[in-house]
Amino acid sequence: METSQELFDHYNGHEVTAFHLNNDNGVTVTVLSQGGIIREMLLPDKGGKKHNILLEYPTTADYYANPFYVNMMIGTAGGRIKQGQFTINGKTTKVTPNEGQNTLHGGPNGFHSVNWDGELSSTAKEATLTLTHHFAATEKGDFPAMTVSTKYTLGNDDQLVVNFSAEAEAPTIFNPTYHVYFNLSGEKDIRHQVLTLNSPRHMDVDSEKIPTGRLLDNHGTPFDFTSPTALGEAIDGMQNTNEKGFDDIFEVVPDADQRIATLTDPQSNRSVTLHSKRNGLVVFTANSFTPDMNLTLGHGAPHMGIALEAQNLSDATRFENLGDTTLLPGETKSYEIGYQFKF
Repeated sequence: METSQELFDHYNGHEVTAFHLNNDNGVTVTVLSQGGIIREMLLPDKGGKKHNILLEYPTTADYYANPFYVNMMIGTAGGRIKQGQFTINGKTTKVTPNEGQNTLHGGPNGFHSVNWDGELSSTAKEATLTLTHHFAATEKGDFPAMTVSTKYTLGNDDQLVVNFSAEAEAPTIFNPTYHVYFNLSGEKDIRHQVLTLNSPRHMDVDSEKIPTGRLLDNHGTPFDFTSPTALGEAIDGMQNTNEKGFDDIFEVVPDADQRIATLTDPQSNRSVTLHSKRNGLVVFTANSFTPDMNLTLGHGAPHMGIALEAQNLSDATRFENLGDTTLLPGETKSYEIGYQFKF
């Protein structure tokens, strides 16, 4: 097990550090200090050549030149908050909208927006990175002040575990996730890759993609991934929607090992399985990627990758049946996402 760090580039006048975690099987994970961007999940092939199963950009600035949060850490709340406000224990907090009248992915000053402090460590069994940041509530519309620690652990079991932990100074929402975009094959689209979900239902949303509180049955629809399903086949079934693909919040039921989703590339036999104890997973098939996105794989195009975002069902404070996303003063909450690689 090895760790290392180096100067990646500069962004907004500060240095961006690339932190590398390496296991003994040739797996490498690279995380940038800026935005906690996971730039690489490198898996070796039989000849030892490494392949990044994530979409990536050549520079930090490229990640921020579009609205798609490519591979960024998301918080304090993944998904959309209706009209930028939430109520906890009878107190309503208003935060800055950044998508019309609603607040998306923690707003303009969310986890994705800052340059995190990082510390590496390693043992014979695991390589670890810990990113920390204190989010001060200094401007009107900021979320309540919060101290966050995100720990990345890569083991020789070829699993990356991301643990988010936070404490807050006032009642707030804590529903973090990762907006990682997978493309296991390195081809121009993900149509031949196969998705399986432990998901019976998905969230109904309004015209602004805000949850209505209703959960819709997946059975017999393109949303049914309970059996392994080629993404191209499922996307073809969504051509009568505005998105022409998926940008949806699935209710997931973790199994005994907390597995909620598996993405597989039949050609290379690479796969990633997501583990989470929470009840939600956002699936976005990059339907609206645009040609001005200069990714290392090429110019942006629909269905170039698939974002799988493990979290709690979104905007849950407005409904009684969607789970608890609150964080109160005096408590610490932690959530994990595991990414199990096979190659």
